[in-house]
Amino acid sequence: MATWRKLLVSACAFRARNATCRTFKTSSRGAEKDIFNDLESQFRAFREKAATAMPGSDWNPFELTAGLPPERADIVIVGGGVVGWSIAYWLKRKEKARDALRVVVVEKDPSYTQASTVLSCGGIRQQFSLKENILLSLASADFLKNINDHLGMLNEDPVDLQFNHSGYLFLASDKSAHIMEENYRTQREVGAKVALLSPSQLKERFPWINTDGVALASLGLENEGWFDPWSLLNALRRKVMSMGVYQCFGEVTGFRCSASTAEAKDGDIFNVKRIKYVNVQMPNSLEYQPVECAVVVNAAGANSGKIAEMLGIGLGPQQSISGIPFPVEPRKRFVYVVHCPDGPGLETPFLIDYSGVYCRREGLGGNYITGMSPEEAEEPDISNLDVDHEFFQEKVWPRLAHRLPAFESLKVSSAWAGFYDYNTFDQNGIIGLHPLVTNMYFATGFSGHGLQQSPSVGRAVAELIVDGCYKTIDLSAFDVKRILLQEPILERNIV
Repeated sequence: MATWRKLLVSACAFRARNATCRTFKTSSRGAEKDIFNDLESQFRAFREKAATAMPGSDWNPFELTAGLPPERADIVIVGGGVVGWSIAYWLKRKEKARDALRVVVVEKDPSYTQASTVLSCGGIRQQFSLKENILLSLASADFLKNINDHLGMLNEDPVDLQFNHSGYLFLASDKSAHIMEENYRTQREVGAKVALLSPSQLKERFPWINTDGVALASLGLENEGWFDPWSLLNALRRKVMSMGVYQCFGEVTGFRCSASTAEAKDGDIFNVKRIKYVNVQMPNSLEYQPVECAVVVNAAGANSGKIAEMLGIGLGPQQSISGIPFPVEPRKRFVYVVHCPDGPGLETPFLIDYSGVYCRREGLGGNYITGMSPEEAEEPDISNLDVDHEFFQEKVWPRLAHRLPAFESLKVSSAWAGFYDYNTFDQNGIIGLHPLVTNMYFATGFSGHGLQQSPSVGRAVAELIVDGCYKTIDLSAFDVKRILLQEPILERNIV
């Protein structure tokens, strides 16, 4: 209040000083009017400045760093890919009143040049063996098909994901045909629209395929294909920020926690933590902001294992719960864009050969995307995103040209590399609370399925946080506890 009195005294002095120093040497009413207007504008500016210094205003004598996250939030989501933004979207959808939940999304890569979301192939399919994965992708496909009902905004252009509904085509050998048949029955039972094709039916429908060694094929008839990941990410960000979610570019470097001890059934004593603050360091700076929060979501993708380690997960004594590492790590995958003028046409599905090679059309003009996963012993260096072109020459091209003879003549026009959030335990998503950290939810480890499942995973995590249980799709099978109990749930793959 003393500051306000000083400003008031200054204002009076200002008025008196200016009143005595002005003399009118003309009787012109126009000149007098101009002078008084000038004085009034000066008083108006002074009153506005004075008002900002009153108690309760946002005025601060120190200039704040642009982009700093707020000091307090209800929920901090670590990771600004499609999974993180989807969780934020569904959290805001579930709040009872606007701004009832204060949500912050922290992303360390402002340019998204290394983000798994935008470096993926953009595929979506329901051809899995686990019901949970099928249901997740079915729900996500429905979200994508009705994208403007969810992410459309008034006075903005409609969202266009460039969703291509050409389907997925899986090829099985004699050794894996029985698995394809079992998967097909599960998929149909859950509601996926797929069809099995014999080699002759396959050749009749897709004459450009060499059916040598193919015993059975499975074709997705609905809700499968590919779309533009960048368009989905941008649409989510735009919509969610309009709903009041705060976006922060920075890197989570640590946590401040409270701790207590607990005893397992086998007598193992371990520390249980509760996060109080998330430390966010600003890009290209030593400055950081601690954000006080009630809930943290680890949706950091390929970096989620590192985030878990910051909390001591996996660093405890061996043979103890706290000594079991969180099994998600980055794995680098190469994507090659090839040009083949005589390649298959517009109705080409997303082809997955039992050799491991995949291929899909990329736009028009004879362009295609292709690649395959390396053997475990040949995993590439993850310290950079350099592309191994020899891998294409030695591994990808021979298999691709064998299955699609037109690709014996092609040209690699470009290539890139991206990271999977690879779950080394069972290659399936990890969703839910970790017993060692009572207020951190995990949504990671999707091993290449995160983009296509992100809309429905986001809803599931929001249900866990707000409702305390799953309301739409029961994803209990993906709980963190399976890792501690060493009980993997595995996809039955045909590749």
